[in-house]
Amino acid sequence: MNVTAVVWGIPNCDTVKGMRTALAQAGWVVDFRDFKKLGVPQDRLPVWAAAVGWERLLNRQGTTWKKLEPAVQAAAADAAGAAALMAAQPSVVKRPVIEWPDGRITVGKVAVSPPA
Repeated sequence: MNVTAVVWGIPNCDTVKGMRTALAQAGWVVDFRDFKKLGVPQDRLPVWAAAVGWERLLNRQGTTWKKLEPAVQAAAADAAGAAALMAAQPSVVKRPVIEWPDGRITVGKVAVSPPA
């Protein structure tokens, strides 16, 4: 049985690479979607934020965030500002974002079990 996890991220991100490998090794089919090529999906961003919280979804630890002007960072101090920034700068979305077949959404490195 092929069970697919949709993985959103950036291909050269070490965490994304590791999760893609872990998923494949556990028996998952990985449908990878590249933020750099596709952008952040405007219909999915609110769903992700509702599932994990916009604060967790916004990656304030990465290089892209650290290079932003202080005024741009300050504008991301609430859900609307963070959503606008994530839409404009996909690299500030914490990754990978994984959409599981059961409807769950996870962000970042997570434990992987074989598909049920």
